[in-house]
Amino acid sequence: MTEGFVPPTRFAVPGRIAVSNRAAALWQTATLTEIRRETPQASTFRFAVPGWAGHLPGQHLMLRLTADDGYAAQRHYSIASPPDDAGHIELTLDHVEGGEVSGWFHTVAKPGDEVEVRGPLSGFFAWPGDRPALLIGAGSGVVPLMSMVRHHRARDLSVPLRLLVSARGPEELIYAREYGAETTPVFTRRAPEGVPVGRLTASQVAPLLTDTERPPGGWEAYVCGSNAFAEHASRLLVAAGQPVDRIRIERFG
Repeated sequence: MTEGFVPPTRFAVPGRIAVSNRAAALWQTATLTEIRRETPQASTFRFAVPGWAGHLPGQHLMLRLTADDGYAAQRHYSIASPPDDAGHIELTLDHVEGGEVSGWFHTVAKPGDEVEVRGPLSGFFAWPGDRPALLIGAGSGVVPLMSMVRHHRARDLSVPLRLLVSARGPEELIYAREYGAETTPVFTRRAPEGVPVGRLTASQVAPLLTDTERPPGGWEAYVCGSNAFAEHASRLLVAAGQPVDRIRIERFG
């Protein structure tokens, strides 16, 4: 997730998955092992964290970066990697203009550097893989959703999962190389020839809520993106018939 974490909106489901406060309170050293460019503005940073207790797809962590003079900055970031990636975690960060932490990662960080992490945090947005999941994200809001997609694939889960992901254009679509049949991209400014351009619409959301597409028992919907996107996507879901108490939202900005 980008800098500036904001708690879920009023559409959020009250139920939460238990999180170990003891594990989440412990700061651990994370060693950067790999940097992968995803888009011109976003990169994935892979860390080795030998004592990491594991996480559920959709959870986030607290990261602490300490300068030589002792100044420390902390940020919340969603975890992009699946739970089965033992001893490692991955974060995908946008290069936020003026962001001191994201700026350091994108301009200074190199393999071998160490930071501190604490977590996993929040059971609210977690998806344990036990129920059909309808995922809707925009920009870097796709990060926690990608953890769910990767978990679904790693465990070869039979439970239905669908992802609608919005980006300005194909070159800004994070994880573009990894998407499969479960994913429908939405391009708001530039698109390949023959692909419509525009924001997420009812025509893209509503078909998933019809009797033919909706799985038995319905979807658990997860929405992640900017404030404006989260509100827009949530309203489309409600209008299409998704129960309000089965929409989980994480937003930023």
